[in-house]
Amino acid sequence: MDASAQQPEPREAAARASGEVTRLLEAVGKGEFGASDQLLPLVYDELRRLAAARLRSDRPGATLQPTALVHEAYLRLVGDEEVRWQGHAHFFGAAALAMKRILIDRARRKQAEARAVRNAAELESDADPEAVDILALDSALEKLGTLDERAARVVHLRFFAGLSVEQTAEVLESSERTVKRDWNFARAWLRQEMGHGPNPDIDGGGRGV
Repeated sequence: MDASAQQPEPREAAARASGEVTRLLEAVGKGEFGASDQLLPLVYDELRRLAAARLRSDRPGATLQPTALVHEAYLRLVGDEEVRWQGHAHFFGAAALAMKRILIDRARRKQAEARAVRNAAELESDADPEAVDILALDSALEKLGTLDERAARVVHLRFFAGLSVEQTAEVLESSERTVKRDWNFARAWLRQEMGHGPNPDIDGGGRGV
């Protein structure tokens, strides 16, 4: 008897695998213990191909590896208790979307971090932004907050959150001109408070209206 006849046809094997994935997806949706651990080996290779394709289309120089993207996306997918998977295709479509969102979130975080570094350099003028004493800055900010709460919020949003002038103005529902004025005042005041420069006149908030 031909040994190959005992082996399942490729289509039959694929159908059985897809059926098992669907069964486990239903089990995951019901919260059955161990179902997600059983599911990962069955979907890992396909998820990794999706991840590699996503990363190839991402910006050059991306540091995230396919394996890390797979695991982050998988945790998001199986951790969403509100989703009930409607089969193999539904799951992998959602996986591709999850990977896209992860890469977008990472790009946004990198942009915010880059803005925070630029804002730190601007805050400290010619000082190394990595050398900013965060504890001293936080203490000085608390003091600034008692004198000018809005200026202190501007520093929090620009320095710590890495927001641009435009984004800060939107959050505070203020004008960009006001944000720039608050930012310049706060920089000068904090530099003096932290021992880096002359103290501006802070009477009446230290700025014109």
